[in-house]
Amino acid sequence: MAEIIRMPRMSDTMTEGVIVAWHKKVGDNVKSGDLLAEVETDKATMELESYQNGVLLFIGVEKGATVPVDGILAVIGKAGEEYASLLTENPATPAAPTAPPVAATPPETPAPVAATPAPASSPAIDITKMDEVILMPRMSDTMTEGVIAEWHKKVGDKVKSGDLLADVETDKATMELESYKTGVLLYIGVEKGGKVPVNGLLAIIGEEGKTDINAIVAAAASGGTAQTTTPAETPVTTTTASAAPAEAGSEQTAADGRIKASPLAKKLASEKGISLSAVHGSGDGGRIIKKDIDSYTPAAAPAKEMAQTSATPAVPVFAAGAGEGYTDTTNSQMRKTIARRLGESKFTAPHFYLKMEVQMDNAMAARKAMNEISPVKISFQDMMIKACAMALRLHPQVNSSWMGDFIRNYHHIHVGSAVAVEEGLIVPVFKFADQKSLSQIAAEANDLYSKAKTKKLQPQEFSGNTFTISNLGMMDIDEFTAIINPPDSCILAVGKIKEVVVKQENGFGVANMMTLTLSCDHRIVDGAVGARFLQTVKSFLQNPVNMLV
Repeated sequence: MAEIIRMPRMSDTMTEGVIVAWHKKVGDNVKSGDLLAEVETDKATMELESYQNGVLLFIGVEKGATVPVDGILAVIGKAGEEYASLLTENPATPAAPTAPPVAATPPETPAPVAATPAPASSPAIDITKMDEVILMPRMSDTMTEGVIAEWHKKVGDKVKSGDLLADVETDKATMELESYKTGVLLYIGVEKGGKVPVNGLLAIIGEEGKTDINAIVAAAASGGTAQTTTPAETPVTTTTASAAPAEAGSEQTAADGRIKASPLAKKLASEKGISLSAVHGSGDGGRIIKKDIDSYTPAAAPAKEMAQTSATPAVPVFAAGAGEGYTDTTNSQMRKTIARRLGESKFTAPHFYLKMEVQMDNAMAARKAMNEISPVKISFQDMMIKACAMALRLHPQVNSSWMGDFIRNYHHIHVGSAVAVEEGLIVPVFKFADQKSLSQIAAEANDLYSKAKTKKLQPQEFSGNTFTISNLGMMDIDEFTAIINPPDSCILAVGKIKEVVVKQENGFGVANMMTLTLSCDHRIVDGAVGARFLQTVKSFLQNPVNMLV
C-alpha cells in the first residue's frame, strides 16, 4: 500500500524545512535507507533517508520549496498504484500541485544573455519550483543574505553537477557553492561583491535557446523571491596627494582592475604581508591560488645608496609622504551579524555583572604536570571550558535560554569559546563538554580554532551553544565585561593571570591571581544563582584534581 513521506522534525527548534535537492525522481525504485533528499533546517542541511521500499510515485514539493513539519513530501508505493486519495484525505497538508493561473507577463527585464522575448501572455512562474534556477541557499542558522566573493564560472560556460560555481561569504564563513545541475550557465544574477538575500536569484543553468531567461528574471523581480543589488564597493582609500604610478598589470588582473585570487590565497597573502599585484597566478585565467602564495619569493630590493654628504648631517626638512585621507570598508556579513545580534542582546537582555578573583597557583602546577603525560598540550582555556561545563551541571539554571513565555533549561552542556578572526568574532562550540576529558577538549580545540581562523567551520561547529567563554588574558587584559551571546543566559569574561602580593600566615607572599567576570541575563539568572555558579568554577580551578574524577 502506498505511504506518504512527511517532513520530519530534525532539530528541537525546527518548524519547517527547505528542500535543497532531490536525489530520487518520480518512477525511481527506492529501498529503505536510500537517500531521498537533502533538507535545510534552522540548524544545518541534513540528509533525509527513505524508511520504505517501493517506487517513488509522487513528489509534493520541488527543490527550493519550504515545507512545514509533518507536511507532505512524497508518496512511495507499488508501480502504478493509485495515490490521489491519500492526498485528498490529508487536507491539512499541501496537496498535489495544480497548473498555475494565467497572468500577464511582467515588464521585460534586461538579462546578460540574449533570449527569446516572452510572449504577451504566459503562465505565472514560481521560480522556486524551476529546475533551471539556482537560488541563494541558507548556509548558517543566522544567515539572511550572502555576498559573492568569487564566481568560478562565467555566462556561456558548461556546468556539471558538482562543479564549483562560486564562493559565498556568509555571516560566519566563506563557503563554496556547488552546482546541482548539468547544463550551460545562461545568466548570473549578481556580480562579484554583490549581495543576494537567502532564496534570491543567483544564476540560471539550462539549455541554450530553450530557457526563457527574461521571463525567469522578471518573475524573480516581480514576485519578490529574488533580488539583486549593486555590487559592493571594494575598499577605496581617498587622499589629497597624487598617487604613485601603478605597476604594469599582470594576467591575473581582471578587466575592471580587480586582481583575480581565491579567498584562501587572499587571506594567506594578507597574513604574510604579500602584495597580490606582485604574485603570478597559475590558476584558470591567471587566477592566484594557494600554491602561488606558498611558493612566492619576493624580488631582491635595490641596494641602498651609501653616499654621505657630511659627517654631521643637518636635520632633514619634513615632507609629508601623503596627504590627509580615509578608507571606507564595506562591512562583512560576519560584522553585520555581530552588530545585529549583540545589539539585540545588550538592549534586550538586562545585563548585570559579577566579578571574582581566583588563585591559579594550583591550576598552573596541575597543568604543568598534566602536559608531561597528555598527548596534546592542555591550555588554561581548556581548563576553563572543563570547569565551566562541570559547574553548569551543578547549576542547571545558568544553562538556559529566555524564550519569551517560558525559560528553556538544557539537559546537554555545549560550551562556546569566542575566537577573534579578521572579520570579527566567531564562537566554536564544544558539544557535551562536561563529559570530555581535558585532553579530549584540548585536541578538539586545536581543530576548531584552526578551522575558525581559516573560515572552514561548518554550521554544526559554531551553533548550539548553551554557555560562552570569552578569554582576553593572552592579550594582557586584566579584566573586562562581555555581552551575552544569544541564546545563552550568561557569558564568562576571563582576564590574565598576574602575580600579586598577598597576606600569608607569616607575612606576605606572591600569588598568581586571575579575575573572572560573569555577565548574567537578569530575566533568567538572579544574583545569588550567578554567585554560586562562580564559586563552583573557582573551586574547580583552585583544586583542579576535582575535575579529573
